Amino acid sequence: MSRYRLIEAAPAGLGIALILAALAAGQWWWDRHFMPIFAITRSTLVAAEMAMRGLIGLTGAALLLVLRRPIAAALRRADCGGTLRVLLAVLLGLGAGELMLRAHPPYPHDADPLKLEPQRQADPWLGWEFVPARSVVAEEAGRRVSYSFDSAGRRVAGPGAAVDLERPTLLFTGESIIVGYGLAWEETIPVRVGAMLGMQSANLAVSDYSNDQSFLRLAAELPRFRQPIAVVTLFMPSLFDRNLLGNRPQLTAGLVWQPPDQTWRLAALQRFIIPYRSSVAIEQGITRTRASLRALVDRARARGAQPLIVVPQFGPESATDEMLRRRILDETGLPYVHVTLDPSWHLVGDLHPDSRGAQAIAIAIAGRLRSATPTDVRK
Repeated sequence: MSRYRLIEAAPAGLGIALILAALAAGQWWWDRHFMPIFAITRSTLVAAEMAMRGLIGLTGAALLLVLRRPIAAALRRADCGGTLRVLLAVLLGLGAGELMLRAHPPYPHDADPLKLEPQRQADPWLGWEFVPARSVVAEEAGRRVSYSFDSAGRRVAGPGAAVDLERPTLLFTGESIIVGYGLAWEETIPVRVGAMLGMQSANLAVSDYSNDQSFLRLAAELPRFRQPIAVVTLFMPSLFDRNLLGNRPQLTAGLVWQPPDQTWRLAALQRFIIPYRSSVAIEQGITRTRASLRALVDRARARGAQPLIVVPQFGPESATDEMLRRRILDETGLPYVHVTLDPSWHLVGDLHPDSRGAQAIAIAIAGRLRSATPTDVRK
């Protein structure tokens, strides 16, 4: 075979490989390697995946049928010096991009900037936390929402309000759904559950936390409370991908704290643009999530508190949602309550639960805790 034929065969072979990949990668493959994303509905995610599949197939067909000869001709005309100059320019561009990202590192790809209200600040142990002793009114989902935080960064009713560490308390840890993103104080899940049970609640949640971060936050706060009655945390399959990210503190095997990965910034950016997860990475994430949720349950019980994991679900579960819930919660016997929400019960232009969704979640939590909370402190 002539040198020209060999050069022409390379793009043709790549084209055939892309066509075969597009044909082989059915919806089952995408569901296996691209985890649900909270901010994107499943229908939108499936449409994007199918568009990508089509683009891969079309690119392969173009290489095979149209572009292989022009590419081969261009490669024949290219001199060694010109090729090296192109490669050098690419390498220099990648190096400059890496330096820029290191000088101005991006936030975790699923997290809002820390300066977005309500503001957070970096924390070496937890990753970030709410700025303590601060109140602000923010515009969210078309409404003005007042946020106040006490000296420990817990969301409270208003400026100067505080949590009484001596009183019987329901502790809530988690992320923005538990914080009450876009909701007034009295609409939040912890406040509503506390009102239903006639008990003080403490909101320890911080926006954008993974399950590992939620456990670390609880572990730091729980010893301060004299009479913890229950500990409630949140798990959602659509938030599971956060537990796979290395850009925040993690708990490895044996609950050993590990700082955020110091990887190449360009590699992190690539994982953001194409959030492919290998089967090994997903299995490791399932194992770590089980461990952190089990540790939270055990830590609560050691203090005599009733543990509970709440699993909100907008509409019917997908196969991936069901798999993650079964693998992480059912197979380990962790105590949880599954709450199916009407798909319309979310904020305007945002998928966080609205007041109706928060009320449904609170009713489910209170019902489960009411059947397990000791009668001498239950109202």
